[in-house]
Amino acid sequence: MQRISIKENGIYMVWEIDGEGCLKLLHFSALPLCEEEIDGECADVAFRFIELSLAGFDRPHERHGNKYIVTAPGYRMKYVSHRDERNEQGRILCFTLRDELTDVYVDAYVQFYDGISVIRCYQTVRNEGKETQTIEYISSFNYTGIEKEGLMPRDQKMKLMIPHNSWQRELNWKQYTLPQLGLEQIQPKQIQRSSNLIHVSNTGNWSAKEHLPMGYLENTEKNSAIFWQIENNGSWHWEIGDQNGHLYLALSGPNETYSHWSKDLKPGEAFSSVPVAVGVSGQGFDAAMGDLTGYRRRIRRKNKDNETLAVIFNDYMNCLWGKPTAEEEIPLVDAAAEAGCEYFCIDAGWYADGDWWDSVGEWKESRMRFPNGVKEVTDYIRSKGMIPGVWLELEVMGIHCEKAKQVPDDWFFVRHKKRVHDRSRYQLDFRNPQVRAYADEVIDRIVKEYGVGYIKMDYNIEPGIGTELYADSVGDGMLEHERCYLKWLDGVFARYPDLIIENCSSGGLRMDYAMLSRYSIQSTSDQDDYLKYATIACNAPSALTPEQSAVWAYPMNHEDEKVSEEDLKEEVIFNMVNAMLLRIHQSGHLAKLDAGRGALVKEALDVYKSIRADIKEAVPFWPLGLSQFSDEWVALGLRTEKNAYVAVWRREGSNSCCELPLPAFRGMEKTVTCIYPSCSESRFEWQSGSGKLSVCLEHEKTARLFKLV
Repeated sequence: MQRISIKENGIYMVWEIDGEGCLKLLHFSALPLCEEEIDGECADVAFRFIELSLAGFDRPHERHGNKYIVTAPGYRMKYVSHRDERNEQGRILCFTLRDELTDVYVDAYVQFYDGISVIRCYQTVRNEGKETQTIEYISSFNYTGIEKEGLMPRDQKMKLMIPHNSWQRELNWKQYTLPQLGLEQIQPKQIQRSSNLIHVSNTGNWSAKEHLPMGYLENTEKNSAIFWQIENNGSWHWEIGDQNGHLYLALSGPNETYSHWSKDLKPGEAFSSVPVAVGVSGQGFDAAMGDLTGYRRRIRRKNKDNETLAVIFNDYMNCLWGKPTAEEEIPLVDAAAEAGCEYFCIDAGWYADGDWWDSVGEWKESRMRFPNGVKEVTDYIRSKGMIPGVWLELEVMGIHCEKAKQVPDDWFFVRHKKRVHDRSRYQLDFRNPQVRAYADEVIDRIVKEYGVGYIKMDYNIEPGIGTELYADSVGDGMLEHERCYLKWLDGVFARYPDLIIENCSSGGLRMDYAMLSRYSIQSTSDQDDYLKYATIACNAPSALTPEQSAVWAYPMNHEDEKVSEEDLKEEVIFNMVNAMLLRIHQSGHLAKLDAGRGALVKEALDVYKSIRADIKEAVPFWPLGLSQFSDEWVALGLRTEKNAYVAVWRREGSNSCCELPLPAFRGMEKTVTCIYPSCSESRFEWQSGSGKLSVCLEHEKTARLFKLV
């Protein structure tokens, strides 16, 4: 038996190669290993780091149901060798295992990042045998013993946080105990091996349509936590289950059971799993998200946008609603420039005379909407000192698009020998080089003809499990399409490194770091109620770096409503505070605002420009915890080494004052200033002894932004 013990960046890992050559991950934590916490009987059959399922092999013993444990040949793979090296990111391990019967090898990579308690893992399967093998499942990370630290029963001490996600209800984190999710400990610990499990999966091309591809599990007795994100822009899966007295966590991309995925591996071929990030924390959720923020910045494409944090105006939300015309745009351009916006994006509709939903795909301007062409407006935008942008949805074609009628079926997803439809659109297949060439042609044309420096890249369909054309399985067709899309995107940025492309998918339905390691900015929601948006804005830095989190700020017009002057002002302030610690997506019909409200917008943008250099380096914290849509009070903080900022929202309710715990600053003398709005007369007080900021907002539907130095 061989042990490999590692302490790196606050991560304790213990590997074991047992007497039979099995590679096991015995420990992964912010705390050192306590040998007594490992169940000896379980260690004989579990703790395997690699799970691999190939078609045609038996899974022996265990009561596994749909669990991805005791996979075959995963359970019989033997250690061959390992490397322990360093690269530009930090330490990197690679373990190589082999199945003697099939001559299939797995190389398991573990990348550390200097100064960050997060690793990145993926596994490469190599077929060195003489027969084709079909992969049905390959883990990216697998760890048994997630509950083992401490003495309390797991049902009492384990807390699981799952980020639910939906259109206009993004970033909706919920907290559960294991019994609440059906995983009570019923049998004696030593023989616990039920057939059920907690699993969260996505199947399809909207990677975050029901859940974000991440999670957080905390042992409240020992204050230790494990957290993760899966970096795939489509199907993915994670599960927590029991195995002989312990619980395990398994992370992967698509699989056969949940994603209709399998992959034929011919002799000499290799396949790599999707990468996943896994971290540990001994200081709670905020510290975990701080490390994840640092990791996300480390793996992201270097780009100017995430350094400058430019202010973007977009004409869609509570403004033109996808019905732009040259006549409507000109006064908006003037108002956006006067307010201090730096980019101006013409949103959906510029390419169609009337209703455009089911005819998109050719991306040629509508002369009815723009009689002198879109270039007239983009030139006018530049004349006002802003960089122009336009909306695209390049991955689809409408069923009534003329181009879609002219090209063959292999441009699109196909199942049961028919093109896949969703919401009157077809899904383009980016495995097809002709599709990629067409997409390149569209990008090149609008960049060169219109001079755009910004593209809002939207995506509004769900094509389901994948495509059967030229694929080993429909899920294989899906995954390869997604990987080809990412390579195509890399090519676009290679040609236009300063082009900003926003990742929008009906708002935030593709918030994943396969996409966001490329895109510099992500739409967080299509939520058109600014009061509800406070929750989405508050929770955004849990899924994204702050500088990638695009949040709408849209002062309303109320042309046909009677609203008091004070309420109108507070509505503008609330809207602006929603976005001021993240990325401002300014909208609303600024040209129709009175002078007072227009001045509040300009003041907010001026303040934002004065603090955005801090935002790109800051890590988030949540004084009141993550927000729920029913909360009266909401608070988000960002902190750097020198400064801290706290956005505070009061929605509707009876409590006019709130205490915000800031334990990181307890005992420190801090100067607190309300930096927006300057007209604020709200009362606030810093209590250094208790580390609390007391804020009183006398009126409902109000918000303020504070700075602590």
